[in-house]
Amino acid sequence: MKKLNKILLLIIVTTSCNTVTNKNEVKNKPPDKPVQKITILNDTIPKVTGIGGIFFESKNPEETREWYGKNLGLAIDDYGSPFEFRNANRPEEINYLRWSPFEEGSNYFSPSEKKFMINYRVQNIEGLVNKLRGNGVTIVDEIEEFEYGKFVHIMDPEGKKIELWEPNDSYFTQMGGATTK
Repeated sequence: MKKLNKILLLIIVTTSCNTVTNKNEVKNKPPDKPVQKITILNDTIPKVTGIGGIFFESKNPEETREWYGKNLGLAIDDYGSPFEFRNANRPEEINYLRWSPFEEGSNYFSPSEKKFMINYRVQNIEGLVNKLRGNGVTIVDEIEEFEYGKFVHIMDPEGKKIELWEPNDSYFTQMGGATTK
């Protein structure tokens, strides 16, 4: 019994010491970093994954491109500027965003009356279009496929046309050329 009491006393003392030590460690411990959600790499949920492009009307798109290149350092090509960035879930993968001025009055933004359009990068464009149809969202056209990805246009509740793009970024990487980084 004495042996058991000694063991219990030892446990209590040890626990007390650890509790005090732990309290001091907590006081001096740097704040925890925000917890990052773990993304499943084979995620195929139909959703937006980022911004794919910013398009807007301009009185003189060529002059606008030149001005942004000269004054803000954008890498300019015939369509605007390709911005290069890394995929957060796969850092070895290069992704792209397109900045592009369009001729004022361009019908590319129709049926919207707005003078700009945002392109969203998406995954599983077919599943997303099905989901949007089910939610009563106006789908402007059919999904079109090109070497650099799949596209479809929808309308938001305020009448803004939105471009959805399921990219094939490797096409741009293979194509090469200057990019804004």
